[in-house]
Amino acid sequence: MNLAIKIYLLIKIKKMKTPNFKLLTMLTAMVLFIGTFSSCSDDDGPTANITVNEGPNGDIGGDFTGNGGNSSRTINWTNNLATADYNADITSTATGTFNIVVADSEGTVVLDRNLTGGTEPDTIGGVTQAGEPGNWTVTITITSFNGDGSYSLSAGD
Repeated sequence: MNLAIKIYLLIKIKKMKTPNFKLLTMLTAMVLFIGTFSSCSDDDGPTANITVNEGPNGDIGGDFTGNGGNSSRTINWTNNLATADYNADITSTATGTFNIVVADSEGTVVLDRNLTGGTEPDTIGGVTQAGEPGNWTVTITITSFNGDGSYSLSAGD
């Protein structure tokens, strides 16, 4: 092929590629720009959160909050005694339910208590049934919960 024809074809191809490349770059930039400012998120939906502020060795305790959401959290806890002292409270204006279930090292449930928002009592406390010392599990569940509260457990006896 003649050198002049090769140069002509290269220039022609380069001119074709450059506009297409620029067009593709501009379209990509526009899509990214529009996608960034119009992306949807469900940040306003119901939420719930359960925190552990102390533990899992020794005493355990934490807080829970919600604006109509659901959450559950299981905590592994070493209890070297046969019982545990427990306490939980919710704000008096709370709605929804709070549930605490404690199982001993053999999986036997030694506590299963609820608090329901908008009704009395808004506090529970006491001593669990006797169980086998060792690694216990504490499961906190809040359902359709709107408000805040706290819970705590310590080795009993």
